[in-house]
Amino acid sequence: MPAPTPITSPAHFDSSRSQLPRGSVLALNFWAEWAPQCKNMNEVFAELAVKFPDLNFWTIEAEEIADVSEKFEIDSVPTFIVLKDSKQLDRISGADAAVLTASITKHASSSGTKAPPAPSKSAPVSDKEPLETRLKKLVSTHPVMLFMKGTPSQPRCGFSRQVVEIFEKEGVKYGSFNILADDEVRQGLKTFSNWPTFPQIYVNSELIGGLDILKEMIASGEFHSLVPADEVVPHEPLEDRLKKLISRAPVMLFMKGSPGKEKCGFSRQTVAILKEQGVAFDTFDILSDEEVRQGLKEFSKWPTYPQVYANGELLGGLDVIREMAEAGELKEALTEAQGKI
Repeated sequence: MPAPTPITSPAHFDSSRSQLPRGSVLALNFWAEWAPQCKNMNEVFAELAVKFPDLNFWTIEAEEIADVSEKFEIDSVPTFIVLKDSKQLDRISGADAAVLTASITKHASSSGTKAPPAPSKSAPVSDKEPLETRLKKLVSTHPVMLFMKGTPSQPRCGFSRQVVEIFEKEGVKYGSFNILADDEVRQGLKTFSNWPTFPQIYVNSELIGGLDILKEMIASGEFHSLVPADEVVPHEPLEDRLKKLISRAPVMLFMKGSPGKEKCGFSRQTVAILKEQGVAFDTFDILSDEEVRQGLKEFSKWPTYPQVYANGELLGGLDVIREMAEAGELKEALTEAQGKI
C-alpha cells in the first residue's frame, strides 16, 4: 500500500528529488512531533497517498530538517507544499483537511491521474464570527496580550521565548495566544495590525510591536508606564525566580542559545543526547539573561553550562549526562521526571 516517504536529511531530500521523472507532482508535508494539529493531518496526508498512488508524498519533520524547511520558508506547522518539477503549485498553511484534499485532487487531475469521485454533500451554513470582530476581542482579552508561537510553558521559537522570559523577569502579568494553533488568527492579525511577524505584543488593545521594540521600551522605562500598575507584580527575589525556572518543565536545560541555534558545542551535544532519549524538555538561553546565568551557578553550586534539571533537581552538565546515557540511566531519570507532572 502506498505510504508517504519520510525524508531523513537535506541530502536525502535533494537526491530523492533529483530522481523524480520530469512532470512529477510532489506533495510535501512539513510537520512537528510537538504539534497536536499535525497528528490528524498526517493521517489525512497518508490517506491521500493511498488515493493518489501516481503522485509523490513526502513527510518532513520541520525542525529536525531545518535546511529544507528554510528553503521553503516554513514558519508554522503543518504546512503543505505541492510542486511540479521546480514550480510551486500550491501552499497550504494550517490544519485544513478540506483545502489540502481539494488541492491534491486538483493537481492530480492536471497531472493525468484520475481523481476519485468527490462525496456528495451540501455546503454547510457558516455562523462563524467575523474575523475582525474575533481579533478585536482577542487583543482585548488581557491588558497585556502576547501573540506567540507556542505557549509560555512551551515556546516554539526563540523570539517568543525571549518575550516570555522578559515578562517573567519584569513581573508583567499577561495573557497569551498560540498563533500556531489557529492559522486564521495568525494570518488575519498580520493584516489587522499591519505587522507581518510574530511575536506581537499588545497593551490595552494597542499593538506596541515585537521583541526588539519591547526591549527598547523596557530599557527606557516606557513599557512600564503603559502597563496598568496592578498588572505588574513586585520584582521577585532572584532565588525565587531561579526556583521557578528550574521547575518550569519536568526536564529543563539551561544552555547557550536554543535547540537548532546552539551557541557552543557543549550545548549542541547536550541537546542531541536529550533528543536521543525521546523525552520532551524545555530550555532557557542563559546568554539572554546575565542575572540568571550568574545566579544559577551559585544557586546550584555548578560553575559551568549547560546544566540539566529533572523535577527541579540538578542532574549535571554534559559529562554527567553523557555518562548517564551510556549507562542507560538517563532515559529512566527523565521519564520518571515526566511521570511526576
